[in-house]
Amino acid sequence: MELYSTKHISPIVSLKEAVLTGLPPDNGLYVPTKIPKLPSTFFDSIEEKDFREIAFTVGYELLQHAVDKSALKAIIDDAFNFDTPVVPLEENIHVMELFHGPTLAFKDYGARFMSRLMKYFLRDTNKEINILVATSGDTGGAVGYGFLGVEGINVTILYPKGKVSEVQEKQLTTIGGNVTTVEVDGNFDDCQHLVKTAFLDKELNAALNLTSANSINIARLIPQSFYYYQAYAKLKESGRPLVVAVPSGNFGNLCGGLLAQQMGLPIHQFIAATNINDVVPIYLKTGIFQSKPSVATISNAMDVGNPSNFPRILAIMGQDEQAVKNKIHGLAFDDDQTKKTMKEVHQRFGYTMCPHTAVAYLGLKTWLSKNQQPATGVLLSTAHPAKFMDVVTPAIGKTVSLPPALAEAYQKQKVAVPLSNRFDDLKAYLLSK
Repeated sequence: MELYSTKHISPIVSLKEAVLTGLPPDNGLYVPTKIPKLPSTFFDSIEEKDFREIAFTVGYELLQHAVDKSALKAIIDDAFNFDTPVVPLEENIHVMELFHGPTLAFKDYGARFMSRLMKYFLRDTNKEINILVATSGDTGGAVGYGFLGVEGINVTILYPKGKVSEVQEKQLTTIGGNVTTVEVDGNFDDCQHLVKTAFLDKELNAALNLTSANSINIARLIPQSFYYYQAYAKLKESGRPLVVAVPSGNFGNLCGGLLAQQMGLPIHQFIAATNINDVVPIYLKTGIFQSKPSVATISNAMDVGNPSNFPRILAIMGQDEQAVKNKIHGLAFDDDQTKKTMKEVHQRFGYTMCPHTAVAYLGLKTWLSKNQQPATGVLLSTAHPAKFMDVVTPAIGKTVSLPPALAEAYQKQKVAVPLSNRFDDLKAYLLSK
């Protein structure tokens, strides 16, 4: 597997180099030079396969022998040792629950696969690498636990002070071991900017061998394509076109879906559902992409004013802006709409959603109501509602109980390094570690 930079300045690299460096030197994003097509026979019997069988077939074809076949199977079997259920909610609307991993968020798929893939690439070296990752909530916890105890890899997580939920902060700041958490006085965009600036700093990279575990790293996106196949496999028998609603912030999740579609997965339409940080929905309507400062909302993992993966969306779609607009429909919703939806879904169906899932539900319902052709809709549920109990409990009027993993985190002491949002302060801290 070979990858190029979206800025077309840095040279083409192998998967190993792309994964271990994270970003190209030209500050673009790595994208496969070739996206292979799966044979039609794979889809003829996909409903007979379980998630890990699907992931192995897709992964082996996509990686183009960059990983030994037996090693890839072991990576997939170990990384995805939890369920990916598709739950019917109402007629033509299903919820794919992506929160059954150890940190109860969809980020477990990418983080667990990436940690094992990096370990594989480092197996014959004495090289030590340092992962620097920005999080708006769930990424940090998933990456931290995914890499916890992995020899030769240290992790530093940057999160915005006061802008993640209480449960998320507990997860982020109680991991320990080879994982350090930094509390940045700023927003997620500040954290993301610090990470990108660090990758471009020659002194830091020479001293620390920096790489990323955000969705800017291609190793995060590859496994995020797998569960789109699972949705199709579970809903194929409906015989109707598949429409997928994706709660979107940095747009890595949607990139995974587009990657799957380019490999031949028959997804009829993507719904990019955002909160009021609506840079991409505006682009899809006007053709103008204009980043802006992020605004804090109750669906905080989507509070992104300059989505890093936007250039990747265009690259995966061959720079065809019209194809992007045809395949992706953008919709944005505010906090009041989100709260109302959480309440109504709980009252009507007895189903509890996190705010991000509620945004995706709104997007899917809106699209289905305006398009009369028969379709089967599935929305991606990206986090367990207990991770946002401070929002969900008042919205539905009922206390959300904590799963054991979260209850355990609550018993631990918060450990975080406070820093400003100035790069010089982060650089000094990292060099002093």
